[in-house]
Parts: sequence; structure tokens; C-alpha cells
Amino acid sequence: MAEHNQPYEVAVYYFPQWHPDPKNEAAKGEGWTEWPSLRVAKPVFEGHEQPKVPLWGELDESDPAVSEKQIDAAADHGITSFIYDWYWDMGGGEGPFLHRALEDGFLQAPNRDRLRFGIMWANHNEVSRERFDAMTDYLIIRYFNEPNFLKIEGKLYFSIYECHTLIKGLGGIAQTRDALQSFREKTREAGCGELHLNLVEWGLNELNREIIGPDTNELIRTLSIDSVTSYVWIHHVEPASFPDSPYADCAAEAVAKWPKFRDAFEVPYYPNSTMGWDPSPRCRQDIPLVRGEYPYTPILTGNTPDAFEANLQEVKDYLDQSNLATRMFTIYAWNEWTEGGYLEPDTIHGMKYLEAIRNVFGT
Repeated sequence: MAEHNQPYEVAVYYFPQWHPDPKNEAAKGEGWTEWPSLRVAKPVFEGHEQPKVPLWGELDESDPAVSEKQIDAAADHGITSFIYDWYWDMGGGEGPFLHRALEDGFLQAPNRDRLRFGIMWANHNEVSRERFDAMTDYLIIRYFNEPNFLKIEGKLYFSIYECHTLIKGLGGIAQTRDALQSFREKTREAGCGELHLNLVEWGLNELNREIIGPDTNELIRTLSIDSVTSYVWIHHVEPASFPDSPYADCAAEAVAKWPKFRDAFEVPYYPNSTMGWDPSPRCRQDIPLVRGEYPYTPILTGNTPDAFEANLQEVKDYLDQSNLATRMFTIYAWNEWTEGGYLEPDTIHGMKYLEAIRNVFGT
């Protein structure tokens, strides 16, 4: 396969609910995807850009031809990897969920070697040790020997979205340490090499202190974690205004957090750039939007391609001045359309968000 020797790892989160999945179909009807939720979204204030309309239409990402198009667009604009939001024991049954985007689409695409792919386990649900072991067996067999699996300094990149949920399901920090050590050993014994275990900062925040313990770095040492990153700014920046809040203000707060996270964690922190945030399509469309729990959150406005590009330049400057061995950062997101985070072209901005990445990071 092609060698990846780019000076930056431009890793973009990929949300895979744009293809029919048997578990979704059992609950919501044949052929169900999240496209209808996007289609019926309504503006909730003047100037609110809803509904978002994808320029490429409503894609079925389990089709290798669709993946081929996505891969080319990403690679042509400087993206080096997709990090797939990956689910296990969700959707009303055991085993993988929403996995056909990766397995039937991306991995079957003829140009798949143009991008690497990593896994972020979106563990919104607690799992037992038995189900954790079944999951890690699946990961090792299905993905870890793929030649374009994302590696950081030669180690397989596996990210955990909610550390606190993992600890709760496994019964405590010591039990989680043992499970992760077993995962590392199994991966090694299978001939796949070493794991790079990443935690998303969302699972390490103060709200989870009772579960993760008083000292985050002690937890990181105990679990032998290799790095920390973020998924989206809204996890650690709380906009004051509602229903709309300026993207520029949120960006400034997020950028100010990067050195704080760098200094707070004993392992590398990889910064995050967020293209936008608007989960209003996941809200009830027949009642007024009132601030509350997700998805009833502030909506970022003014996230133009130029504003996004300005943030990307700040990311690049930060990485250039850092001592990170791998100059990696994450972007939210390739296609989280119903949360307002997407790089895929829409009918208003076309390819401008992708062009912003190319302008800063090249091809």
C-alpha cells in the first residue's frame, strides 16, 4: 500500500448512521437511516441554516462506490485518516452496530489505501468483562491486521469515548486495568503489534470524578493510556447565549484549552478542531427550542469556511510549536450532519470546508 509520510496526522471523525443497519431497521422500519431527520429539520431563529442539504445527495455509505468518492475527496484535500465512531452491544442487541459503513464500504473501496482508519469506541453503554472480551476479539480479527489501520509511532490507534462508562461497566478501575491489559496482550499474541490507547477528554471531566478517581494522571498511569484527545468543542466549552452562539467565541475558548490540556495530562494531548455544532435536527420539530439536556443545546453560528480555516491555522501553529512526536489533531466531523458537524459538501458552501483543510495542510 501507499506510504503515509505526511508531516501532520489530520484525523477526521466519521459518524456511520447513513446506511441501513439491521438493529435500526428492527426498531424503526426497513431501510431506516438518519437522513429523514435531517430532511425535516426546521430553522429556529432568523438566519438559521436548516435543513442542511448534502450536495452529493443522501448517500448509502455501505456502498464501496460511495466510500470511494468520500476517500478521494478526503485525501485530495489533505485528510490522512478517518476515525470511525464504532459501536458495540447497542441498538437493541449484541455485537457490532453501524459497522457496515466501515466493513462493507470503506474496506471494500478500491482506493482505500489513500486513507488510514482508526477506531473510536463510542461506548455510550456499559459492557461486562465478558462482552468487552468478545468485542476486543472482534476488533483484533476484523481490523487490526488491515494494512491501512491508523498507527501512532507504530502502535494501533484505539480510542475510548467514555472512560467513566467503561469503568462502571467493568466494575471499577482495577478491573478496567486488567481488561485493558488483557486487550494489549491478546493484540500482541495475535501478531498485530502494540496498542496505542487513547481516551477522549469528555470521559475525564470533573463530572465523572466519583468514578474515575481524584487524580486523572494516576488513572492514566494505572490504565497505561498513551494519549488524550477531544471529540468536539462543546464537550468542554459551554456557550452562554441561546439558541445561537458565535462560533468565533467558542473557537477562542477551545484554543485556550489546548495548552491547559497539554499541561494537565502526563501523556500527549492531540488538539481538536470543530467545524460546527447544531443538533437541532435531533430535537422535536413541533415544539419551541428550549435550552436543556442534549440535543437542546446552543447552536454555533458564523462557522463559515473562512472561520473554520482560521481555526485550522491555529491548530497548525500549535502543532508546529509543540513537542509532539506525532503532529496529530482530530476534526469534528466528516458527516455528523444532524449535529451540524460535517465536511462533506452541502448546497450552500460546496467543497469550501474541505478546501479550508487543503489550504492549511495541503494534500
